[in-house]
Amino acid sequence: MSSSQLSASFCSSCSSSSIKKVKAAINVPKLPQVRFSHPKIPPTTTKLVVQELNRALDTVIPSQLDVTTSTEIYDDNYSKATIQLYAILEAVSDRIEMHNNMCEQRSNWNTLLLNSINMITLTASTMVGLNTAFDNSALNLSSTVLFCAATGMLLIMNKIQPSQLAEEQRNATRLFKQLQTEIQTTLAIGNPSEEDVNSAMEKVLALDKAYPLPLLGAMLEKFPSKYEPAVWWPKTNTNEFQKRVFRSHKKTDNGWTPELETEMRQILEVMKSKDLEDYERLGNLALKFNKTLAKSGPLLTGIAALVSALGSHGSSWPGIVAAVAGSLAASVNALEHGGQVGMVFEMYRNCGGFFKLLQETIEATLEEKDCEKRENGELFEMKVAMKLGRSVSQLRRLASKFAASEGIGMDEFASKLF
Repeated sequence: MSSSQLSASFCSSCSSSSIKKVKAAINVPKLPQVRFSHPKIPPTTTKLVVQELNRALDTVIPSQLDVTTSTEIYDDNYSKATIQLYAILEAVSDRIEMHNNMCEQRSNWNTLLLNSINMITLTASTMVGLNTAFDNSALNLSSTVLFCAATGMLLIMNKIQPSQLAEEQRNATRLFKQLQTEIQTTLAIGNPSEEDVNSAMEKVLALDKAYPLPLLGAMLEKFPSKYEPAVWWPKTNTNEFQKRVFRSHKKTDNGWTPELETEMRQILEVMKSKDLEDYERLGNLALKFNKTLAKSGPLLTGIAALVSALGSHGSSWPGIVAAVAGSLAASVNALEHGGQVGMVFEMYRNCGGFFKLLQETIEATLEEKDCEKRENGELFEMKVAMKLGRSVSQLRRLASKFAASEGIGMDEFASKLF
C-alpha cells in the first residue's frame, strides 16, 4: 500500500472517531411530540366564509367607477378655494417657524457680539494702561490690534442692529400667527371664496416685504431719515374721506346708525391727535438717540486705536486718553445694545403701524356709502373697542368726551393697551 493511501485511511479514521466523540459529548434529549387537534370544518361552512370575505373586499376596494364617484364627492365637499386656503395656511405655518428661529438667532447675535466687543475693548484699555507704566511694545501693539478689531466689529454691529432685527422677527411671528388664526376662522365658518384666497395671499406677500428674512440686499433701513410707521398690510385704493349726513335716524339692517358713524369719526380723531402723534414723537427721539450712539461707539474705539498706535514716547497722556476712550466706548456700546435702543425704535414703528392700520380700516369702512356692504356696525364697534383695549361702553364715553371738549385739552389716549 502506498503512502498516500495510508494517509487517506488514517485521516478518515481520525475524522470518524472525532465525530463520534462530538456526538457523544453533545447528547440532546429528544422532546416529546405534541399533537394539536383541530375541529373539522365542513365544506359548506368554508364556502360561506369565502363568500363573506369576497363581499367585504368588494365593499372596501371599490371598482374604478366607484373611485371616480368618490373623487367627485371630494371635489364637491372641498372647493378649490378651500384647498388653496389650506395650502396658504401651510405656508404661513412654515413662515412662523422660520421667523421664530431667526428671532432666537439674532437675539443671540446681540448678546454674543455685545459681550465680545466689550471684553475686547476693556482688555485693550487695560493693556494700554499697563503700557503707560511699563512702556512695553508688546502691550502697545496688542492694545492697538484689539482696538482696531473692536472698531470693525462695532461698525458691523451698529449697521445691522441685532436687537432691532430680533424685534422685527418677533413682530413678524405675531402677525403671521394672527393671519393663521384669520385663515382658520374663515375655514371654520365655511364657504370661502376666491376673494378670501386672494386676500390671504396678498397679506402673506405684504408681510414678507415688511419683515424680510435675509440681510444682504433686503434688510430694512435701520437709520432712516425720519420715523415712519411700519406697514405690513396690502395697500388698497381708498377714496378721500368724505362726510355723509343721514336724513333718517332709524337703525339700518346692518347695524349702522348716524350716531355710530359719528362715534367712529370721533375715535379716529382721538387716535390721530393723541396716539399717532405721540408715537411719532417718541419714534423720532429713539431714532436720533440710536444714531448718536451708533456713531459714538466706533469713533471712540477708533480714537483709542490711533492714540495707542502712536505710543506714549515718555508721556502718559496718550495712554490715559486711549484708556478713557476705550472705557467710554464700552459704556456707549452697553447702553446702545444692552439697552436695545434699536429694538425700542422698532417697537415704536410697530405701534405706529397698528394705529395707522386701524385708521385706514375705519376710514375705508366709513367711505363705503352703501351700509349694507359694510361689516355689521355692532360687530365693527366691538372689534375697534377690543383693539383699543376698551369695552364698548368705554369707547362710547371716550367719543362723548372728545365731542364735549371738541378736541381741545383732550388728555386721554384712544388705546389702553400701549
